[in-house]
Amino acid sequence: MSFVIIPDAACSLTADLRIRFNIPAYIVANVLFPDGTEHDTDLDWKEISADDYFRSMAEKKAIYKSGTAGIEKSIEVYEKYLVEGKDLIAISLSSALSGNYNLAVKACETLKEKYPERKIYVIDSKRYSGAIAAMIAKANELRSEGKTVDEVAEWLEANKNRYHEMGPMDDLNFLCRTGRINNFKAFFGTLVGINSLGDFNQNGLTDVLGKVKGKPNAIKATIEYVKRTIEEPEKQIVFIAHSYRYETAEELRQRVEEEIHPKEIIMIRVDMSCGANIGPGMAAVFYCGKEISEDLSVEKKIMEEITK
Repeated sequence: MSFVIIPDAACSLTADLRIRFNIPAYIVANVLFPDGTEHDTDLDWKEISADDYFRSMAEKKAIYKSGTAGIEKSIEVYEKYLVEGKDLIAISLSSALSGNYNLAVKACETLKEKYPERKIYVIDSKRYSGAIAAMIAKANELRSEGKTVDEVAEWLEANKNRYHEMGPMDDLNFLCRTGRINNFKAFFGTLVGINSLGDFNQNGLTDVLGKVKGKPNAIKATIEYVKRTIEEPEKQIVFIAHSYRYETAEELRQRVEEEIHPKEIIMIRVDMSCGANIGPGMAAVFYCGKEISEDLSVEKKIMEEITK
């Protein structure tokens, strides 16, 4: 039985990548622009370019607010494929960051009653942006190998806590404003030359593991952390995502390619929905590695050893 994988707008996959990874659709959310108008989240940046979007934050301190999709929209998208006889895996932005997961669950509960013969799974990624993209790439690989919808969904649930992020964040103000990080950490994240380095925790939020001065030191620490936590890089696609940090992202790409040797590196921009909360200051490597410890004690120790 064939099945589709439908993520929400937090996956950061543009049309070419959605085609490559056999993603026929995604759940559109909305973003409130600074002028008070509401816009659909667009992974292809047709209405406004990614540069203009993030530049307005960096230079004009513009504030964008992300919102969830309506349940009716989700049902409409999912049902299009269920009615064709396809099973479904829906992948959502971390439930710790958004209500997208709960909406997806409610939509799929409604559809399970209407299509009891279909297999429907909803995966709370506990991740965002490049990590969701990496999970989708792996899920598509498993599907291409002939794995069933049950096997792929089971793999995602069992391994989502192995997906890491690491890279310098030089402006935490947007994360602070949306409650993703506290004011104390945000204050130190805005000091001149200070770069915060964080990874996902098991609850689906990002925790700051350390702070270093200077971009070269931040990139060096990032690469060392990836080396110590990644598993079988030669077998996986690594994603590097940035909001408005071209040079940092490119240097990360070169260093990952030269020192870690993954099967492939894909460069992406942080999507509109996640970007509203992250702001312009992020560049990070997203990859599959060792399972993240319950309280990040292992990861904090690694970072402490790297930055001491």
